[in-house]
Amino acid sequence: MCSRTSPRTSRTGRPRSTEADAAILEATRAALVELGWSKLTMGDVATRAGVAKTTLYRRWANKSELVVDAVAVLFDELELPDLGSLRADIEHVVLQFAALLERPETKTALMAVVAESTRDEPLRERIRSSIVDRQKRLVLDGRRRAQLRGELPVDRDPETVEATDGLIFDVIAGAVVHRALVSAEPVDADWVGRLSALLVGGLGAVAAGP
Repeated sequence: MCSRTSPRTSRTGRPRSTEADAAILEATRAALVELGWSKLTMGDVATRAGVAKTTLYRRWANKSELVVDAVAVLFDELELPDLGSLRADIEHVVLQFAALLERPETKTALMAVVAESTRDEPLRERIRSSIVDRQKRLVLDGRRRAQLRGELPVDRDPETVEATDGLIFDVIAGAVVHRALVSAEPVDADWVGRLSALLVGGLGAVAAGP
């Protein structure tokens, strides 16, 4: 599992408190749900978390960074269990992902930072490094496990592994986010079963190569 602390570790000063960080991130998510992005302020988060506003600014330069880290912690809760088959593993993690997106704090935070990132390149990079890149571990673990089971052939060209893993992640994350947050359709067992069947068939073709 990846660390659930904020990736912002370059600043000097007193050692960081894990408890204070957790309180701040929880307060950020609560404030987002109640106030929305436009009304959320660092001062409001500090008050809710019971810390000084300067404490926030020692850790995060602005509310964009703070909100990304607040939602990144939630995505770090996703796990890939070993259920004996690639299809079962995919279905489990997709249902976890869908349940996470149903939570008001996740939905509000994710929609807010994605919208804001359309005009903020540094924020887009932070989303990529703090959420997307960290969650690609699920794809890496899933493919490796499927290869050990003999469900997928071992990659013939190691140079294509990163690109393929990125594509798999994009397909899964894109499908679930679109279904849950854009189309507002249920991500239920039937839909997840059809998605996993499509993915497993496609993964076999990609691994086999031309």
